[in-house]
Amino acid sequence: MEDKKIILTGIRPTGNLHLGHYFGAVGNWVKSQEKYNEFIEIADVQALTDNFNNPDKVRKNVRELTLDLLACGIDPNKATLFIQSMIPEIAELTVYYSNLVTVARLERNPTIKTEISQKKELFGQGGESVTYGFLGYPVSQAADITALGGTLVPVGEDQLPLIEQAREIVRKFNSIYGETLKEPEHLLSSIPRLKGLDGNEKMGKSLGNAIFLVDPDEVITKKVMEAKTDPQKIHKDDPANPEVCMVHYYHKLVSKDNLETITAECKAGARGCINCKKELAKNLIGFLKPIKEKRRYYEENPDKVDEILKSGTEVAKKKAEETMTKVKKAIKINYFD
Repeated sequence: MEDKKIILTGIRPTGNLHLGHYFGAVGNWVKSQEKYNEFIEIADVQALTDNFNNPDKVRKNVRELTLDLLACGIDPNKATLFIQSMIPEIAELTVYYSNLVTVARLERNPTIKTEISQKKELFGQGGESVTYGFLGYPVSQAADITALGGTLVPVGEDQLPLIEQAREIVRKFNSIYGETLKEPEHLLSSIPRLKGLDGNEKMGKSLGNAIFLVDPDEVITKKVMEAKTDPQKIHKDDPANPEVCMVHYYHKLVSKDNLETITAECKAGARGCINCKKELAKNLIGFLKPIKEKRRYYEENPDKVDEILKSGTEVAKKKAEETMTKVKKAIKINYFD
């Protein structure tokens, strides 16, 4: 396993996974665990940067997120699941990296600028109340990646500036202290972002347009029945444009066996929106059924979940300790070695 490239990816425990997470990221992680030495970080420290006033939420969702990931097919025998806060070397490395990046550079990071603008209640209308911890998010992420020796980082397009900043930090470290760390490369998702049921470019909990993996069948059906369709289709037998219909958009993900027929009937006006939505709801429920069954197994076996997180964190910590030994030697603070 050691000769495989190391993938480091992470997700913040701020809520349950939804279809956007699955098709945009987690489904790819399930595939990549077969090919790479994969580390998946439950990024609770990063979750606290904008949930510092609600630690109970973060703690609860560490468990919920782990259950969701295991249910989706993350195999603890193939991938390493670990909790970020349990690896103190990451926090220490963040401190050293903070000397290598300016405040101005962090403020220019497009991803951070966008996220600050979306959190006005927390950080102010113009970001005047942004915290040191949140502004330094990219520094912490660089530490996450390099502490575990990550060479590939799966991301969506909106996360590319964070990876570039990590590369900059590594280059500066190596230029000052000698070649010690590897520059990470991005692994771009084939589905960068899943649209919401309302047609919004992003599916999200706060937007109220998401289907969660844990949603009961009746909730899934209700949400699908409210999905946006072609506004030009007034009557049941009117021809429609499937490319502007969110029901068809999701059919492309879970109704592939019958997609050609669905598309043709939609264009010909031979398919009513209500029946089309009912078919989508049925297919989504069928798609999520094995995920829910596996999640139920882990819910009923909490000791297994504890052991997976404990053993994974131990593996990650050992890797981080090896990196920290090299880092301290490079910056000459290995005083008693």
